[in-house]
Amino acid sequence: MRNDFSVPDAASRKNDVQMVKNWIEAASKLGAPLIRVFSGRALPQGHTAEQVLEWMVPDFKECAAYGERHGVILGLQQHNDFLKTADETIRLIDAVNSEWFGAILDVGSLRQTDPYREIEKLVPYAVSWQIKEEVWYGTKATPIDLPRVKAIIDKSGYRGFVPFEALGGGDPRVKVAQFLEKCEKISRFD
Repeated sequence: MRNDFSVPDAASRKNDVQMVKNWIEAASKLGAPLIRVFSGRALPQGHTAEQVLEWMVPDFKECAAYGERHGVILGLQQHNDFLKTADETIRLIDAVNSEWFGAILDVGSLRQTDPYREIEKLVPYAVSWQIKEEVWYGTKATPIDLPRVKAIIDKSGYRGFVPFEALGGGDPRVKVAQFLEKCEKISRFD
């Protein structure tokens, strides 16, 4: 789903809270233990991050409590939108303060500083991942250092699934097979 809890309009956020709850119920019926959610598309003009967090945190608390009742974890994917850094993401997760709310660690969306240091900060909060073919240093894409990411994961003790996503042009069957082969060369990501 593509919820947006960064919008100033309370009615829009309420609709998105209900959408998240609907997907929690669907996930529960399907036996899915986790759904992906987002913070929002951007910091709204004329507002501060503090103001946005004042309305965002209660919305996520409500959704996390609903997820707990249905046995579904909310995975917040920082997406280089409202949340751009590990610290911003951690701040929101800590404010929601629920075992049913964690990070989907998107390695390709940590673009403000060294992405590997950002990954290391976020890994204790990871409930799932988005391993991508590239990491970013500002506006410069660089092929991911899979052994380095694997070492970070191993060091953290993370024991869940580590999904990957192949982006960009080309035949997805070829791209996915090639990226999977790279992952398998360093070790199984499961």
